Amino acid sequence: MANVIELEGVVKRYDSAGAPALGPVTLTVAEGEAVAVTGPSGSGKSTLLNLVAGLDRPSEGRVSVGGLQIDGLGEKALARFRRERIGMVFQFFNLLDDLTVRDNILLPAQLAGSARGKAATRAAELMGVLGIAKHADAYPGRLSGGERQRVAVARALVNRPALLLADEPTGALDTASGHEVRQLLVDLHRSGQTVVLVTHDLVLAEACAERTIQLVDGHVAVDRSRNAEVVR
Repeated sequence: MANVIELEGVVKRYDSAGAPALGPVTLTVAEGEAVAVTGPSGSGKSTLLNLVAGLDRPSEGRVSVGGLQIDGLGEKALARFRRERIGMVFQFFNLLDDLTVRDNILLPAQLAGSARGKAATRAAELMGVLGIAKHADAYPGRLSGGERQRVAVARALVNRPALLLADEPTGALDTASGHEVRQLLVDLHRSGQTVVLVTHDLVLAEACAERTIQLVDGHVAVDRSRNAEVVR
């Protein structure tokens, strides 16, 4: 099975005089795997996610996603990489309130230059699967938190990305909505989607991920799967 993510000797420094925010870290994530990244605040979770998403560059080391080494790409190539190869879901949804649900979902496809008809068919398919078709012409502000997160997931998946990244996807939700999104992530993984989620919620990590990586002070302290455990 191919690796979707490969990090080799990755270090990220924001202050040349201080300790690295992350690293050195070497790890891989295989196609179809669901991985939860946990750890206390300041442990490097968001830094790791940003490096994989191409939102930040490593100070040292190599980052490859979907067979593409991204750490040396220019800004235009990185933007194309994010549009075509990854989908991102955020704690606070990051939806555009002046666009309808349908248009929020279609936006990444439009930015990627996809044919309108093909994108519309894909958006309709996702809205049906995620149970939000009845809200297609509504605006995000009229939806519950759980419904807005479903819209965000549909938007992230509209370009059929190899990798779904989720940053505290239930952090802004009430218990009932959090349970809905948790089940949605489980279902996506079962369908074969590769998922990496950053979370403080150990219940979410246990439910959604077959593997948990715990970061402490920028280093991988524990890399645990359902079948085996590696403590570093």
